[in-house]
Amino acid sequence: MSHQVKKNVGVKLHSGGATFRVWAPFAENVSLRGTFSEGQELPMTSEKDGYWTIQIDKVSVGHTYKYIIQTTDGTILEKNDPRARALTNSDNGESVITENEFEWKVPSFTAPHKDMQVIYELHIGTFNRPDEATPGTFYTAIEKLDYLVELGATTIELMPVTSMAFGYGWGYAPNYIFSVESMLGGRHGLLSFVDACHQRGISVILDVVYNHFFPTTDLWQFDGWSENDRGGIYFYNDERGDTPWGGRPDYGRAEVRQFILDNVTMWLSEYQLDGLRIDSTIYMRNTEGRDGDPTHDIPEAWSLLQEITHLAHQLNPNAVIIAEDAANSPDVVRDSDSNGAGFDAQWALGFPHAIRDAFGLKSGQAQTLDTLVYQLEHATFSDITFSDSHDTAANGSKRLNQEEVILHTSTKNALKKQILAATITLTTPGIPMLLQGSEFLQPGAFNDWQALDWNRSEHYNGIILAHRHLIDLRLNRHSTTKGLTGASIAIIHRNDEQMVVAYHRWSKGGEDDDVIVVVNCGYSELIDYHFNLPYAGDWKDIFYSAWSGYSSQFKTQVSPVFTAKDADATLSLAPLSAVIIARRDSNISNNGPMV
Repeated sequence: MSHQVKKNVGVKLHSGGATFRVWAPFAENVSLRGTFSEGQELPMTSEKDGYWTIQIDKVSVGHTYKYIIQTTDGTILEKNDPRARALTNSDNGESVITENEFEWKVPSFTAPHKDMQVIYELHIGTFNRPDEATPGTFYTAIEKLDYLVELGATTIELMPVTSMAFGYGWGYAPNYIFSVESMLGGRHGLLSFVDACHQRGISVILDVVYNHFFPTTDLWQFDGWSENDRGGIYFYNDERGDTPWGGRPDYGRAEVRQFILDNVTMWLSEYQLDGLRIDSTIYMRNTEGRDGDPTHDIPEAWSLLQEITHLAHQLNPNAVIIAEDAANSPDVVRDSDSNGAGFDAQWALGFPHAIRDAFGLKSGQAQTLDTLVYQLEHATFSDITFSDSHDTAANGSKRLNQEEVILHTSTKNALKKQILAATITLTTPGIPMLLQGSEFLQPGAFNDWQALDWNRSEHYNGIILAHRHLIDLRLNRHSTTKGLTGASIAIIHRNDEQMVVAYHRWSKGGEDDDVIVVVNCGYSELIDYHFNLPYAGDWKDIFYSAWSGYSSQFKTQVSPVFTAKDADATLSLAPLSAVIIARRDSNISNNGPMV
């Protein structure tokens, strides 16, 4: 059997008709049945290399079809096109022929450099639901994009939107990776959403899943062949095919590699997405999901990851390609020329746990600065930093603000910890990410049915304001905090007894560049608290997380009295709060969000 890879697999429309091509190397015969054939099965021609093809006249957008596959033992299988751009139904529907063209209002868009991005993780189905019984769509999400512009987010990271098992969910049970889920608005909906984001200057990154395909997918035993009663041509047919969620694709088979690479091309070219987040790369490259375990490594998966990042940057040099790799291995973000995987960034999965350690939010564990200081000292712009994500706020856990209420029954402290967590996230080297609704304390655990409560955005408008101020500072929008866009960080003060840590951020250093962040994770006020600045200068406090303007519950808090003489600083600070101090040009007034 040849491993030659073909172009133009799937459906290609042309004047007056279409060409259909499908890979089914072990099939005895393959036919095509569609609305264009009035239910008749049209025999396809074997191309002798595992592919079958047919050219049909009078085929148009909207027609549905299926492949009818006769296996070597005579069994008849009805299969959807693995490369279908749309399905009538994700579970048992038919493939739909879609139009190739889309009229872009923004035909060319350049995303901000990754160092100047603030990501908002968004689940289309719950972000803006029209009612409790109806999932949100790309179109309802568009209605809230102006809110994200006002918040200051530069980038949206969409949770997976491909056709999924059961037709609705988080998106991590992919059935057809080329088809956009119809319940969310389908192909046209996603195209419209991306265009609407680009009109507002927002870039879009999509979460995609290549570590497994769900067991109910038509890919399973697609042409009837398999070994060991496993998945057949698209999957490993030995123990490498096992993952906790479904069958692992056979990354060593040329046609499967091309299937995945063509999917990358589709997202970045046809949909003009600005980046991809590759889910659980650790389970692509190791059968046990472990780093430093060569016995269970899958070398061809590593080379495929290298091909994915190389292809993505060929298609769009500004694309941000993100790995979710639980090991946080530096090899993942090392350049492929140095045998790295070539990713631009990876989720810093230890970061949210470090924040919870510092806040004392882990039941039965002592409050500690150890893990937070470690994360700060090792932070780079190859990290996606966050205090909450769809994972940390679910899977038996809850959102950070809910953990505070449950463990300590303090609503005020929940508000303070939310802003404090955002302060740490947005002042650490890396690409900061916010989970949808965290800025207005969405309650409960993250799930795929509870809609965001947009009434809370009015009730907690002060907490949103704090996030806006922090994003402005992170992106240096007032030209006073250039250091927060730089890669450098140094811990300048640590007090484990009182749970205080201070760190210095800078790009090149100097006025309007140097930034100091002082974080009080303790439950006691700091009065006339002394610490040393890295050097003398005109230092001014420009942000206070416990400012009463963010919440009326903060009115009784101590004011952030800050004084500095030479490099000796004195500060008063409320419990569970932070102050940001900038080295300022003494000739200009304070135009930052000083409160």
